[in-house]
Amino acid sequence: MFLINKLSLQTQEKTKGRKLTINNLDAVSLAIFKQSKNIKTKQAVYDIFEPDCSYKTLVVSLNRVAILSLIITKFFLNFNRTYGHPVKHTDSTDVPVCLNKNAKHHQTMRDLAAWGHGGKGWFYGLKLHLTSNLWRKIESILFTPGNTHGTKAFIQLNRNLKGFFVADAEYISENLAKEFYELTGNILMAKPRKNMKKLMTLWQEQLYATRMLIELNFRNLKEFYGLVTSLPRSVKGYLANYIHSLLAYVIA
Repeated sequence: MFLINKLSLQTQEKTKGRKLTINNLDAVSLAIFKQSKNIKTKQAVYDIFEPDCSYKTLVVSLNRVAILSLIITKFFLNFNRTYGHPVKHTDSTDVPVCLNKNAKHHQTMRDLAAWGHGGKGWFYGLKLHLTSNLWRKIESILFTPGNTHGTKAFIQLNRNLKGFFVADAEYISENLAKEFYELTGNILMAKPRKNMKKLMTLWQEQLYATRMLIELNFRNLKEFYGLVTSLPRSVKGYLANYIHSLLAYVIA
């Protein structure tokens, strides 16, 4: 009830015309249930709850409330920014929209997806760029095509955050570190590659070691909150799945 009043979520309900079969708050609740239980399909949710509507109505309802879920997600991200640890971790992960063998014929996300290369090799889809703090609380998210390099998204992702930023070797760039400091006053410390001859202090080594915490966020989102999918048949379906997955995770 606190969150409903705080964000005035009751004003998001439709007040004119025919009453919605599934109201917005119920639809958000169903979406969170689906993602938090890592249920793969909307059909499974329909079978569990047996709502007094058609399956198509359920699908439309879950896709419709993606914007509302985004508003709620933003509230939690802002909370994490306000009360989060000053040490931040930034990284990105691949979000395939289909199997590689199907990429040539994939149509639904063709205007947003692209070929990219990650830790597991080539993929066709998007990249999720994410910044979380030392307590693993997410503070900023950004989706880009799969071929977007981390340095291209870093400033847009973090320009409104404050703290000390730790990243992996992908973010090594003197120009980026300088621009980021001049723009925000924050320090970016990217871990040197193994073949780089660069000394580091003990505290720097310990700080670099904490960077792996962000990988737990990526793992949990993919394995337990259904972030990656190839089942939607519309762009709205894909984007709704990503937003609902992130919401379910940040409120867990």
